[in-house]
Amino acid sequence: MSNAYLPLPMRVARIAAEDPARSLRTFDLVFEDPADRDAFRYLPGQFCEMSVLGRGESPFGIASSPTEEGFLRFTVNRTGSVTAEIHDLREGDRVGLRGPLGNWYPVDLFRGGDVVIIGGGFAFTTLRSLLVYLLAHREDYRTITVVYGARNPGLLLYKEELEAWAGLGDPGLRLHLTIDRPADGWVGTTGFVPGVTKGLAPSPDGAHAVVCGPPVMIKFTLPVLAGLGFPDDRIFTSLERRMKCGIGKCGRCNIGPRYVCIDGPVFSMAELRENPEPV
Repeated sequence: MSNAYLPLPMRVARIAAEDPARSLRTFDLVFEDPADRDAFRYLPGQFCEMSVLGRGESPFGIASSPTEEGFLRFTVNRTGSVTAEIHDLREGDRVGLRGPLGNWYPVDLFRGGDVVIIGGGFAFTTLRSLLVYLLAHREDYRTITVVYGARNPGLLLYKEELEAWAGLGDPGLRLHLTIDRPADGWVGTTGFVPGVTKGLAPSPDGAHAVVCGPPVMIKFTLPVLAGLGFPDDRIFTSLERRMKCGIGKCGRCNIGPRYVCIDGPVFSMAELRENPEPV
């Protein structure tokens, strides 16, 4: 990105509702300028600022993987005025995009070992990016364990892809979906993500864990991983919910001496333990 303040012009190529209430929508964006497309480079875990002209901008984690060419994917939860404007977009409409911003999940560090991906609800966006990336480089990673939970089946994102991943027949890909409470027609696991993770007991031997979800889920999952033997420097999480301007100018995302948008949003727990204030 040559100018951090100047959005790239993008077009909405595809819109998909992710939940029955249509409060979660996925947008596939394509570049208007082929030169912008060719210059755009990112890795799983990074984010962008999406803007609607005259209405404002908001930060969103990139849900597509750099191994998927030709588009960028974002899933937007309708929570305020800007996200409402984004939800009102139609295919073919124009938006602005600043990015990629922030750092990424350390996929090079994960090479040669197991990866445990733990997600909850809407926060599975950048985890989707990570999983698709790992599957595209399958020979570089050993077992990939995914624990993904939501309050009910309707709030699980990317349902068709979840089904496709489950049907890959890859013995090294262990996909575990769970919902908080029993629901009609649900035949999968029922239980909260921390408890399901504890029951699965993934081995910490040569493994790294990535946790992204609601704060309460993260709060109760981290002790589970510690109890299983995962050291702090092998547990990573994303603080993208703290994002504001994305370039370290507004000062609203700092945690101690760090700015989440510049030094993060991905941090190891070892880094966060050094922070003088709670996160």
